[in-house]
Amino acid sequence: MELTRIKGIGPKTEKLFNKLGVFTCEDLVRYYPVHYDAYMPPCPAGNVIVGAKCAVQGTIAKAVVVRPTGRVTISTTEIDDPTGKIRLTWYNAPYIRTVLKRGSVYVFRGTVSQKGGVRIMEHPEIFTPARYNEKLKTLNPVYGLTKGLSNNAVSKAVQSAFALIGPEAEYLPEQICRMNDLMDESLAARSVHFPTGEKDLFAARKRIAFDEFFFFIMALRKMKEAQGEAPNGYPMKRCWQTEEIIDNLPYRLTGAQMRVWQEIEDDLAGKKLMSRLVQGDVGSGKTIIAFLAMVMCAENGYQSALMAPTEVLARQHFEKFVKMCASSGNEKLSPILLTGSLKAKEKREAQNRIRAGEANIIIGTHALIQEAVEYSNLALVITDEQHRFGVDQRKALAGGISPPHRMVMSATPIPRTLGVIYYGDLDISIIDELPARRLPIKNCVVDNSWRDKANRFIKREVDAGHQAYIICPMIEASEGLDVENVIDYSRNLKKVFPGYSIAMLHGRMKPAEKNKIMEDFASHKIQILVSTTVVEVGVDVPNATVIMIENAERFGLAALHQLRGRVGRGDAQSYAIFMSGQESEDIRRRLDILNRSNDGFEIADKDFELRGPGDLLGIRQSGDALFDVADLLRDRDVLAKAGEIAAVIMHDDPAQISETYSVLRTRLNEYLSKENVNLIL
Repeated sequence: MELTRIKGIGPKTEKLFNKLGVFTCEDLVRYYPVHYDAYMPPCPAGNVIVGAKCAVQGTIAKAVVVRPTGRVTISTTEIDDPTGKIRLTWYNAPYIRTVLKRGSVYVFRGTVSQKGGVRIMEHPEIFTPARYNEKLKTLNPVYGLTKGLSNNAVSKAVQSAFALIGPEAEYLPEQICRMNDLMDESLAARSVHFPTGEKDLFAARKRIAFDEFFFFIMALRKMKEAQGEAPNGYPMKRCWQTEEIIDNLPYRLTGAQMRVWQEIEDDLAGKKLMSRLVQGDVGSGKTIIAFLAMVMCAENGYQSALMAPTEVLARQHFEKFVKMCASSGNEKLSPILLTGSLKAKEKREAQNRIRAGEANIIIGTHALIQEAVEYSNLALVITDEQHRFGVDQRKALAGGISPPHRMVMSATPIPRTLGVIYYGDLDISIIDELPARRLPIKNCVVDNSWRDKANRFIKREVDAGHQAYIICPMIEASEGLDVENVIDYSRNLKKVFPGYSIAMLHGRMKPAEKNKIMEDFASHKIQILVSTTVVEVGVDVPNATVIMIENAERFGLAALHQLRGRVGRGDAQSYAIFMSGQESEDIRRRLDILNRSNDGFEIADKDFELRGPGDLLGIRQSGDALFDVADLLRDRDVLAKAGEIAAVIMHDDPAQISETYSVLRTRLNEYLSKENVNLIL
């Protein structure tokens, strides 16, 4: 249903929603809040936390003073209680002096700053004690916004969209919902936007996470059912060349790498088609295993393809592979690069070599699955977890003959038992050791008072010839969210580091622009890169030795661990600075886990234990994530439950023909028909 059906949304406002990825009313009700603004009990004036939003109840100590300064009028007063004082300031709001009376008691709510020893609350909300008491513990949704669109406008539009669309039919039998404590689907959709309290929000979030897992698992099961246990259409023999490459590496493979390589070698030489997930923590050395598999294919007369998530990473993989091929002196290895940014002539030449079978090691991006690309005898496809090939893509890659072996690489730490559910069509190998040559990253968790010292440290590293990442949780300033954003941060940083090469990177940039920035950073033309989490899988820069993550409290520990893995990839000592925008014992305790551990599994487990209701949905990013709400580790119990119910339904009704599941059948077909579902699966 078109957005313009909503009262108040015309063509101009529709374009603003389109910038957020919202094109229909159905999209709007699935545009979930990024955070919730919780009205908590007032705290004493002397106990407020600088940088945090809080409420303070106090008496107006002096009459409001209004001072005109140029085009701006500043209204100020003070409140005090037995523990201390706070200055209150409003800009261009002279009417405040008629609202606040000296000696009266009010509750003021806002973010506290400190200047010259004075604690200040700017533009606070004003409540009578009775009115604030009504607001206590309510949760107000806060959405990701774009310039020209207010949080209130989005909230009202969501309410209108629900009224237009009406409730969605429940696809699960009532008994299953009741036995598994699952909220009604339509109620959950509304409650996640407008919860009546924390309990309501937890239940809604759990149901939405369940739905996302459930349909994904059902689609996997249908895919596996349709595919069956395929025989190995590309039988291979083990070859001494892979052993020679391992012996000639400038480092020794870990025991875990050797174990996983043995499993892949057995698969390729076995009787059934390989479908294997290789899971390894950041920096565990998954790529060399992929390269060895590609060499084995080439030695057996077959082609292999490795698809990277970005052009920069594809080029880096290609250059490393060319060096490895050259050092081995093996003339059978013929690598080629195929990306969307190649010139038309280069692209045609690459496609011709692939078609003729002259190129047997093919590295690229999504350009590998374009219609113009015809493979001669593709035996192996390697992707990462964010770019998984679907059935149709694998058939296209195989040229309609026999489906290729498949290997998926993942850095997401997930227990094997859950991996069996989530990656239902894959065998699982885990690289659970880090290379001994890597120096452990030195970590530091600090607050805003350490910013100048952190900047001096980054300057020292850059002056020594290294590079730095700075990660912000948002692309641009958003109403209601007091967090750092890439656009403003990079502009301000150029004033702090004059004469240095600074660039910004985020998900809304055009692909060509993003690739150019990542290439410039990889080639050391950019010294400091200010980015959102899009750098998480996008580029390998061994020369980068510092990463500073702003508003670290806004990210899960597992996400922070993944980001930390952007540094420590070279021989130099590397550092991770976690800058917290809020001070609290809970935040310090959670972030301190990163100081004590570099184990992705342990960190993910602790993250799951410690994250509270304020972190339920987290910061919504550019849409690259597989799920909008569900999280593999935080929701592992929900994932297990979704797997159990999917198994029961498929066992009871494998053909999906009974009336009990008629709505489910329709919904599953809709899910499978989505444009991106083939790549997700």
